Amino acid sequence: MHEIFNMTWQQLILIFLVVTVAYVVFGMVGFGTALIATPVLAIFIPVSKIVPLLALMDMIAALNNILRDGRKADVDELKRLIPLMMVGSLIGSAILLKSRPDILLLGLGIFVVASSLYSLSGLSPKKKFQPRAAIPFGIIGGVFSALFGSGGFIYAIYLSGRIEKNENLRMTQTTLIGISTLTRVILFGLAGIYGDVHLLMLTLILAPAMLCGVLIGRHITIRLTREQFIRLINVVTLFSGLFLISHYING
Repeated sequence: MHEIFNMTWQQLILIFLVVTVAYVVFGMVGFGTALIATPVLAIFIPVSKIVPLLALMDMIAALNNILRDGRKADVDELKRLIPLMMVGSLIGSAILLKSRPDILLLGLGIFVVASSLYSLSGLSPKKKFQPRAAIPFGIIGGVFSALFGSGGFIYAIYLSGRIEKNENLRMTQTTLIGISTLTRVILFGLAGIYGDVHLLMLTLILAPAMLCGVLIGRHITIRLTREQFIRLINVVTLFSGLFLISHYING
């Protein structure tokens, strides 16, 4: 039996529930699936399969949100960030080819944890980022998306300091993630990874969990105040930073 399906029904149900929770978070803030799903999926599925699996489902989830609420995305912010994200992705790919980027993973994790704790402390000033702040955030987000498939929380830090309305922030974030994951899905496809029929079958099996989670997350977001939504983003970002540090420590 293929390694992906060498699982009991109880294990498949557990994976289904974890993926649902992961996409509830995605539906609320537009990122965070790897943070929640990867630790559990890695128990049952080879890590080499998890990244392309989540990239494909993230792309589908983002497309579903864009088709439903895409008009709410902030086009001006997308115009600023997308070219910078592409530049960062190229830089990240070059770093990946030339060196071991592990120390960058640790540095980013420490920065994200410190930034999130500062925001959650209530000490951070209530100031908006200037448009030029898109340059470092866009490029760094692209770099880490290419290196580790984890750039969403970088964009979230910037966008939460630029966009006032929850739905506009969520949809702008989701659109960015959709474009980023589309790029990765194309690369995985060209590499022949999606030629694995069992991986595609698992994606189909988990698709209802993904769609259900996104729907629940969207409805939760609608009911949150601005302060609650930003606090939620900071909490998810904090755990993303801790996840990166843990990933570095565990090699």
